[in-house]
Amino acid sequence: MRYPIVIEPGNDTRAYGVIVPDLPGCYSAGDTLDEAITNSSEAILAHIEHLIESGEAISEPKSIEQHQNNTDYRGWLWAISTVDLAQLKEPCRRINITIPERVLAMVDLAAKKAGESRSGYLAAAALERASH
Repeated sequence: MRYPIVIEPGNDTRAYGVIVPDLPGCYSAGDTLDEAITNSSEAILAHIEHLIESGEAISEPKSIEQHQNNTDYRGWLWAISTVDLAQLKEPCRRINITIPERVLAMVDLAAKKAGESRSGYLAAAALERASH
């Protein structure tokens, strides 16, 4: 799953701050820009895990363009944080499912475009469907 993140520029004395607009309350930081982006993935996974445990809905990420008009983030940097929901800390179970080849090909193509594994993509789709 790909989440837009907005990064408050840091300097020699202040870390880069990260906000995930689609996940209210999800924040991260890093001493360098690269570290801030990397740390955001861990924060997103932890936040989603908390939402699941709390029975709360997980919002679908919007595009960067949909967020850029927010004046709170004027002058900040934008990036994409890619997370694989298959990496959630909760125990995973290997399952065997039957799915038509055409549907599986569509899933694999969509997962590749989203930068996710097949398992992560299917988990995200199931979570989205279950939360509605």
